[in-house]
Amino acid sequence: QVSELVQFLLVKDQKKIPIKRSDMKNIIHSGPAYSEILNRAGRILQEVFGLQLVEIGTKRHTYILINNLPRAEGEYLCRAKEKEKMGLLLVILSFIFMKGNSVKDGALWEFLNLLRVYPGKQHRVFGDVRKLVTEEFTRQKYLEITSIPLTDPPEFKYQWGPRAEKETSRKDVLNFVAKIQGKDPTFWASQYSEAEA
Repeated sequence: QVSELVQFLLVKDQKKIPIKRSDMKNIIHSGPAYSEILNRAGRILQEVFGLQLVEIGTKRHTYILINNLPRAEGEYLCRAKEKEKMGLLLVILSFIFMKGNSVKDGALWEFLNLLRVYPGKQHRVFGDVRKLVTEEFTRQKYLEITSIPLTDPPEFKYQWGPRAEKETSRKDVLNFVAKIQGKDPTFWASQYSEAEA
């Protein structure tokens, strides 16, 4: 049962979709041993694959696997195939953090336009960028989108999702921005103090 659960979690993780406890319980049929099997599966994932099973929604009991092998410089959030997408994600997370941890959708699309990444246009690497940002990154819990009340036309704000909070840190992101800009991280005083907190 432990190995079945490990395989199930690894398959689910390919799509990076949060895993519900009820789905895991369907695989583990015996009731009282559930937490023991879950713990053993968690240990195997950690020791063999360098993945950590983390609960992100205590109300709904949802879990994600996060990559917690020691990260080489610049390899944040990366698994080889996904490198370019994760690069774009890191840029978006940096933008949100530098703007005070929350940005409106309009500001985000303007920023991406500067990078020649246009929503609604097919990008040779990212495909449909709007879909990637609003569907894939949010489904994977890297980003959270909330609608801003009483806006017409409707506006949305973007923030870090729970997977981003677990897989990277504001300090990593600030160092990334500082490297790109060729400045010291202390140049951004308020972000620096938040990253060090």
